[in-house]
Amino acid sequence: MIEVFKNTINGLESLQSVVEGAWINCCAPTTEEIDELSTLGIPQDFVTYPLDIDERPRIEREDDGSMLVVIRVPEYQGQGVDVPYTTTPLGIILTAKYIMTVSSEPNEIIHQFTSGRARRFSTSKRNRFLLMILLQTATTYLSHLREINKIVDNLEDQLQQSMRNKGVMDLLKYKKSLVYFTTALRSNQLVLERLQRTQLFMMYPDDMDLLEDVITENQQAIETTSVSSNILSSMMDTFSSIISNNLNSVMKFLASVTIVLSVPTIITSYFGMNVSLPFEAHSVAYLEIIGIILLISLIVIAIFMKRDWF
Repeated sequence: MIEVFKNTINGLESLQSVVEGAWINCCAPTTEEIDELSTLGIPQDFVTYPLDIDERPRIEREDDGSMLVVIRVPEYQGQGVDVPYTTTPLGIILTAKYIMTVSSEPNEIIHQFTSGRARRFSTSKRNRFLLMILLQTATTYLSHLREINKIVDNLEDQLQQSMRNKGVMDLLKYKKSLVYFTTALRSNQLVLERLQRTQLFMMYPDDMDLLEDVITENQQAIETTSVSSNILSSMMDTFSSIISNNLNSVMKFLASVTIVLSVPTIITSYFGMNVSLPFEAHSVAYLEIIGIILLISLIVIAIFMKRDWF
């Protein structure tokens, strides 16, 4: 699918054809659409590279001055999947006339711009628009990290009394998400540092300031991800021990109850044999025997409680 947008006095508008200064958004393009984009002077490889789900962040340049910037952006897949948060490649192509974004599936970064939630950008200012996309990416990473931390805090409260593995497995899902985030953010950082070394943003001081803001936000996301990942790893180890201890406590209680219940069983089993019975001449002998059984059971319970076995 190919969409064309351009800023006008009325804001961001959708166009039916490509004009100079437009933003071309290409999502999961067909072969025919890729060939159509080639007629606009956009290298075909630049379009196909970001469609690979495993594509790594990097920068490529052509002799005509066009440039491809590939980054990895966060993607929320839902709570019911094995990895709730993952990353996907996003390609940003700069040419002399257009800026183009390419992705294999819809992503929330581009949606922020097409929906109008991301403001103060111009499709004709291609370098500034590139920086705005990079800044929105770093900000979205931080937003997702805050959501992950809230979910992990809720799981922590639930796991304190848990004896099941489900809570630990839920933590493992978010641990995987943080691994994807860490890898993507570090790769994006290398791209940002390379952009900083180029002459692309030297012309306008505001662009340089914005690039520094992007690098700062990305570094903050890297540090936050690292801290969250370390805390989550320690938490998983701790709660694995807690679950084991909770299970041991239950088994200890059940073993103690079994021993206490075996006392009357042993006594009644003995006198159930062909032997003389005590108090057989008394009319309330059964009450006396029950009293003796309860007394012995209470003594056993007291001993167990004193030794913290119960």
